[in-house]
Amino acid sequence: MSLIPNFAMLGSGPTVLMLHDADTDHLGFAPQVELLASQGYRAIAWDMPGYHANPPPYGGYSLKALAATADGLLEALKIGRAHIVGHGMGAMVAAELALRHPTRVRSLTLVAGGPALEADSQQHWVQTRQQLLAQCQQQASTEPVQMQRFAELLVQLQSGQQALPEGLQLARHAITQIQPLAYGRMLEMLAGPSTLAERLPHLSQRCLLVSGGQDVCMPPQRMQALADLLPQARHESLEGVGHWPQLESPDAFEGLLLDFLATQRATVH
Repeated sequence: MSLIPNFAMLGSGPTVLMLHDADTDHLGFAPQVELLASQGYRAIAWDMPGYHANPPPYGGYSLKALAATADGLLEALKIGRAHIVGHGMGAMVAAELALRHPTRVRSLTLVAGGPALEADSQQHWVQTRQQLLAQCQQQASTEPVQMQRFAELLVQLQSGQQALPEGLQLARHAITQIQPLAYGRMLEMLAGPSTLAERLPHLSQRCLLVSGGQDVCMPPQRMQALADLLPQARHESLEGVGHWPQLESPDAFEGLLLDFLATQRATVH
């Protein structure tokens, strides 16, 4: 049985559940919560198990456990179906949720994330984060200072040249809210084996993939490769943007998302 995680919710209408990356928390989708609520949607952004006051997922960290928790949240809120938006690692959880509970998911939006099709590429960005975190832990004695330094380094490394400064500030703040222990365990999970990539062709939902043109973690060519595996997918790339498209270029990202969601509304009979 999954415990219900903390979440932010605003608005009414069709539900859009937003699943953040390992690098942030629900604040990674803060602008979109307000925007979607103003456009006639019920917007929900969770804090993953292990983040903030949430306990770790039941049975340990795995995509299966995280997807079960997301499904449990929708069940607890009596939401039959929802549009799912996942960023970074949250995109992997979103895809896992859609594969395991296909009737629960109306559509998928995968933002700068998803399973790596080459194992070494995923290992690279996991190891980059592990090394940065270890470096910050050696340089500072308290967790708040460690995460402040980590946030500065990570955002500098993975943001784009045209990123909105306010968006980067929000990204840095969200990163500082992460507990290093939970973050380390999440990275260990991501470094392990996964069958998600080989199961992607079985996704039945319409999918929008959004990449940052300057994302060194999930560059456009990798996101396009994922889109090519999906039966009903299209990929859009935002120029001058890094790993946080929804924060670095919120207007452009939200335009893509709202158009995609409107299309799904129009196809519901």
